[in-house]
Amino acid sequence: MIEYLNHFAQTLLATCRNVLPIAGIIMGFQLLVIRKPLPYPKNTLIGFLYVLLGIAFFLEGLNMALFPLGNLMADQLTSSEFLGINSQHSMNWQSYCWVYVFAACIGFATALAEPSLLAVALKAEDISAGAISAWGLRLTVSVGVAFGLALGTFRIVTGTELYLYIGISYLIVIVQTLFAPNIIIGLAFDSGGVTTSTVTVPLVTAMGLGLASNVPGRNPLLDGFGLIAFACLFPIIAVLGYAKLAEWRSKDRFSSKP
Repeated sequence: MIEYLNHFAQTLLATCRNVLPIAGIIMGFQLLVIRKPLPYPKNTLIGFLYVLLGIAFFLEGLNMALFPLGNLMADQLTSSEFLGINSQHSMNWQSYCWVYVFAACIGFATALAEPSLLAVALKAEDISAGAISAWGLRLTVSVGVAFGLALGTFRIVTGTELYLYIGISYLIVIVQTLFAPNIIIGLAFDSGGVTTSTVTVPLVTAMGLGLASNVPGRNPLLDGFGLIAFACLFPIIAVLGYAKLAEWRSKDRFSSKP
């Protein structure tokens, strides 16, 4: 217990060192540039303490649960016993089908539960007066993340160069942007960014590193990273594609009316 408290105190101290400069900048602008007293100083101080404690507990949770869980799942899914193969050298990309399924399920679930995505989706629904469904946006983004992580794990297993996937994906995004409705472009790009936040990043990073450590011939430093890029890119493709399909469907409904 004492060892854990010492470790948590070190984490809390490191969190304070990282967050205090941000608080200093905000306070400096408030007092020196705007030159107005800080409104509700007591509530602000209490909220700031909550933030520090929350980040510290979150970091402890990552080290105790999410990172080990991601490594454990990658290790179990790539073991020769689970795959039913006597030698790892006889494996090919088809042997890891459950890894792709697991990555897709994790991507869908973590994106759907992502607080940042929920906040953006609710704001989009509110500002658009219901024209953009928060639930529909979250499902679309989650499907994009699921596909992206499945493709990203396929890249790790096969050892394909990352720049090929990123280059082709960005080319698809550029083409989609040229033809997508203007109302959805900014939201689509923001949706790609908010998926890589507190829930998704730790588990996906651990899974990628664990997978690259267990697949024969892969280097965790070279092949283990890059899944976050897939989690960012493919939600953009999914939202832009969904918007274009919705636009075509609406045009077909209007054209079919007598």
